[in-house]
Amino acid sequence: MALKEVATSRPLFVTIYATVIIGILVSSFYVFSAVFSGSNYVSVVASGDDVTEANSISFNQASNSSNQVLAGVAPDTTSEHRKEPLRPIWKAPSPGSKMPPLETFKLTKKLVQKRVKDNVIIVTFGNFAFMDFILTWVKHLSDMGVDNLLVGAMDIKLLEALYWKGVPVFDMGSHMSTLDVGWGTPTFHKMGREKVILIDSLLPFGFELLMCDTDMVWLKNPLPYLARFPEADVLTSTDQVSPTVVDDRLDDWKQAGAAYNIGIFHWRPTPSSIKLAKEWKEMLLADDKIWDQNGFNELVRRQLGPSVDEDSGLVHAYDGELKLGLLPASIFCSGHTYFVQAMYQQLRLEPYAVHTTFQYAGTEGKRHRLREAMVFYDPPEYYNAPGGFLTFKPNIPKNLLLDGEHNIESHFALVNYQIKQIRTALAIALLLGRTLVMPPIWCRLDRLWFGHPGVLMGSLTRQPFICPLDHVFEVNVMLKEFPEEELGPGINFREYSFLDNAYIPQQVKDSWLDVHLCQAGSPGCGVSNSTNLAGILKFPKRSTEEVFKTVFSSFKDVKVIQFSSMQEAFLGFTDKEKAERFRNRMKRYTGIWCCVEDHTPGHIYYDMYWDEKPSWKPKPPQTPEEDHPPL
Repeated sequence: MALKEVATSRPLFVTIYATVIIGILVSSFYVFSAVFSGSNYVSVVASGDDVTEANSISFNQASNSSNQVLAGVAPDTTSEHRKEPLRPIWKAPSPGSKMPPLETFKLTKKLVQKRVKDNVIIVTFGNFAFMDFILTWVKHLSDMGVDNLLVGAMDIKLLEALYWKGVPVFDMGSHMSTLDVGWGTPTFHKMGREKVILIDSLLPFGFELLMCDTDMVWLKNPLPYLARFPEADVLTSTDQVSPTVVDDRLDDWKQAGAAYNIGIFHWRPTPSSIKLAKEWKEMLLADDKIWDQNGFNELVRRQLGPSVDEDSGLVHAYDGELKLGLLPASIFCSGHTYFVQAMYQQLRLEPYAVHTTFQYAGTEGKRHRLREAMVFYDPPEYYNAPGGFLTFKPNIPKNLLLDGEHNIESHFALVNYQIKQIRTALAIALLLGRTLVMPPIWCRLDRLWFGHPGVLMGSLTRQPFICPLDHVFEVNVMLKEFPEEELGPGINFREYSFLDNAYIPQQVKDSWLDVHLCQAGSPGCGVSNSTNLAGILKFPKRSTEEVFKTVFSSFKDVKVIQFSSMQEAFLGFTDKEKAERFRNRMKRYTGIWCCVEDHTPGHIYYDMYWDEKPSWKPKPPQTPEEDHPPL
């Protein structure tokens, strides 16, 4: 009976057994397939400087509308399947390690691929003179969690410095000078051409490229915004100063007549954008007199219109195939829409970026602008200067600030009133060996390179407004080293927002003396070295150099001394030679207001000693002989 049961059950047993065996074999196949495909999923084959993918992209990637398949250029999705995360920014090489060979930093697809994320790479470039700008640029991005970035080094000194700081860097092979270059110089134009050559080299790799100048900073992650326009071939910033939209849409191309600014722009590797980059490069290499930005505008505007559709804000441009978008000037800010108009504040928007255009003091002025906005990163010693700091309250009368028309006369009356106080503060800072924290300067009229009615028509410039220091003072001259025998010692200064900066050490904030000016002989007004419990020192107006030295010698260890006013605070230097050297220095500090309409020249010189000239009037030079800084 048992044998019969076994015999009758054999087919069922065999079936179950076979099913188990087949299941094991199938499972093993999938396991081994997964193992091998996992280890070689992104197989790359080096071919010269290029890298090609061995595997196909997944369904989800293939259906991603922002990754367009190009003729001869496939979207690179390597980064989406990278098992290892991007190397952290600021992770410095191990102590004692050696600098890799220069060949390691050559620009190749493989090198770029290591930093790409979601098929996007963000790039800036520069020479060693812009090291602090580059570090600021990188830090803003890394602080917001954006690490798919690369920096092009135009000299070996910068390349090595960035490498040892853990900043992803590549060699542009430019071998440029490490010194600063002025706007419009041959070296400046060379840098512009290097940018175009770089774009032309990067686009064929198949990555989306966000190219930026180093004199701008990111205030908010721009990648989600740029992803809103997957059909765009190129998205560019502009010099537009009047809003064409009041929200975060792209600017209206029909209303935006200003130049397209190439300090911030995003490229997708499409046939049209690659064609544009190539023609742009060839144009500039054929004629070294063409400014790179002008060349870009000429090509892109060759054909402008019609709109791509009703909603996106994109426009057909260049060859009729290129889809162009204009980044809104209210949130991808120029130096004017951010520092002068504060357009984003008035429209209640969050800015993504600020580019230090529309300014008047070279690289030093750009750095100071970013410091005023508290978006520049300085080393710790910047916030704790030897000798401490001096600051004061400007106390501007209401009638100078708000009353009457906004015209040249009222503008100069307001600014001159402030200049006189700053002159006194600079003298006291020199006398006490302290760094002056400049006050905010209020202006009624804007400053530009050409004649204008006071503020630009259509802009959101408010009157009065806090104007950047370079609107009135020559920031680059104030920072320049002069022979002491001619102009006396240099006077250090800081931006008006300095003491509000989060990087100020607590020991500086806690070491503070308030100085209240008083009439000599009034109750409690004297030269006593003691202060009251509130940390207030009553100090007589019109004090001499000797009184200042005597009283403040007891407060050398105080980090911040704040005067209640600079009106009649200091009689002047006792030593005539010291006074003359100081005077010679001050004459160089102020700049010009520009410009009166319908007059050549239209600029008017600010005069640090305007109050000593009873006949002084704010007017432009009437003859070529008069066209010089105040004597």
